[in-house]
Amino acid sequence: MKRLGSITVICGSMFAGKSEEIIRRARRALYAKKNVQVFKPSIDRRYDESMVVSHMGQKHEAVPVLDTAELKTKLDPKVDVLVIEEVQFFDEKIVDLAMKLADKGVEVILAGLDQDFRREPFGQMPTLLALADEVVKLRAICLKCGATASHTYRMINGKPAHRDDPIILIGATESYEARCRNCFELRGTKRSTSRG
Repeated sequence: MKRLGSITVICGSMFAGKSEEIIRRARRALYAKKNVQVFKPSIDRRYDESMVVSHMGQKHEAVPVLDTAELKTKLDPKVDVLVIEEVQFFDEKIVDLAMKLADKGVEVILAGLDQDFRREPFGQMPTLLALADEVVKLRAICLKCGATASHTYRMINGKPAHRDDPIILIGATESYEARCRNCFELRGTKRSTSRG
């Protein structure tokens, strides 16, 4: 009988625990004696070049790749579980690869930011979320007020980023905070004041 593949997308703002969740799932699959491969985009060198590292310091070995084409060249044909960190940085070919692998019986686990710092859909995430068998949306804690946070707030020199700033800026606590809807700010946009 053909094994059942799946696509799971773990999403949320920065500091929501996405990396911790994929590390946990990768370890569980390894305990189950499955062939697991973990990949990450090579542009993400915040903590370690060849490890997925959570903001709390948990680590798991990962293969850094430039794009989907390079990932395919390093993919083990006998992989049971494919885990990809920061999937929002991958090109559109990642969607087709995830679908093909899931259809062949591979468990595909993808983690990434569902929104950029402007609160707009990020990269391939909208398509991946629509095609997923399971979506896990994690939420962080607002660093300003302590409420539940779903947004990634970017600051430059202590001020909110401008809407026209580049979308991709690799960073951690020096550039980003998790913010709730009430505390989120972005220069270059009008803040909504209506209540319904």
